[in-house]
Amino acid sequence: MPEDPSSKVSPFVMKLRSAPPGYFFRPERPPPHTDPFVAPTGPYFFYGTLSDPAMLRDVLSLETVPQLRPATITGYECKLWGQYPALLDAPGNVVHGAVYHVETEEHGERLASYETDNYRADPCRIKYADGNEPVDGFGYVFNFVGNIKDLSDGIFDLGTWLRSVKRVADDSSDVK
Repeated sequence: MPEDPSSKVSPFVMKLRSAPPGYFFRPERPPPHTDPFVAPTGPYFFYGTLSDPAMLRDVLSLETVPQLRPATITGYECKLWGQYPALLDAPGNVVHGAVYHVETEEHGERLASYETDNYRADPCRIKYADGNEPVDGFGYVFNFVGNIKDLSDGIFDLGTWLRSVKRVADDSSDVK
């Protein structure tokens, strides 16, 4: 008489039964503790006022003008929140800007404070445009999280903004 198929245990079930207790309920190594309320460090993509090295130096209280790398991010668009640019999700669109590597949590906190509660540092994929290594990587960008009804269509021009807040002379050729 053939064996009863309902009493046969599959090899997969046998393998599962042989695993040590708790094997499927915990990672091999616990993930590092991260505080969701601490500003992240690493590359930050700037697309507005902070893409001016002198402005970034002032916000972070740096002794020297920081080096920024030209870059782009895909999947976003800029609107205007008053005179400031506001980044929103927009699949397929490309935003041009600059990247600075934030070294300390304190600098991350200063940037978050400067950006106000209407912006949040979110992860993004960055493509560098200067031909140097690395050519791409992950970093952070300040997305607009305020009321989108406060936004309008328009283009942010860094040179115009710098002149309007008297951070650069009207005849400056340094800013486009």
